[in-house]
Amino acid sequence: MSISLSKGQRIDLTKTNPGLKKVIVGLGWDIKHYDGGYDFDLDASAFLLDENGKAHSEQDFIFYNNLQGGGGSVVHTGDNRTGEGEGDDEQIIIDFSKVPDYVQKVAITVTIHDAIARGQNFGQVVNAFVRVVNEESNQEIMRYDLGEDFSIETAVVVCELYRHNGEWKFNAVGSGFKGGLAALCANYGLQAG
Repeated sequence: MSISLSKGQRIDLTKTNPGLKKVIVGLGWDIKHYDGGYDFDLDASAFLLDENGKAHSEQDFIFYNNLQGGGGSVVHTGDNRTGEGEGDDEQIIIDFSKVPDYVQKVAITVTIHDAIARGQNFGQVVNAFVRVVNEESNQEIMRYDLGEDFSIETAVVVCELYRHNGEWKFNAVGSGFKGGLAALCANYGLQAG
């Protein structure tokens, strides 16, 4: 049975699901209303972070141009440029058994491609969610619906999966950023190219 979380809630993933090794982090969204003449392209990304909340290199940033990192432990399944259709729009697969020891946290983010140039922001996005699915059984473990908390933000830290006492936990973050992907990269210690 899937657990529904609210912003700020934390849940244990591996302790309450013994044997859980691999999860699919599915992200989805719909566009409320936008008539600016451009596609609305949201992009999911993952940042592999150390105990100080920083990425060590560009290889710790998994997104549509770098589909895997952490020695293959985190894999992005590919870019969905329209967000059309039901279910997950983009997915990131995490194999807990392969995540390098220095990685204490995996931050999952969503940004809007070319948001400033296109006059787009998260105020135009509805029904945004993240869900965690057991890859082996295809059972949804938990889901976090982000709600309508955003207006001018162009990037959102959706959630974090983090290590605690040898177990993996989930934190429903839902924190907005202005400045898109560049702001997120800087926050995690990387230069956006």
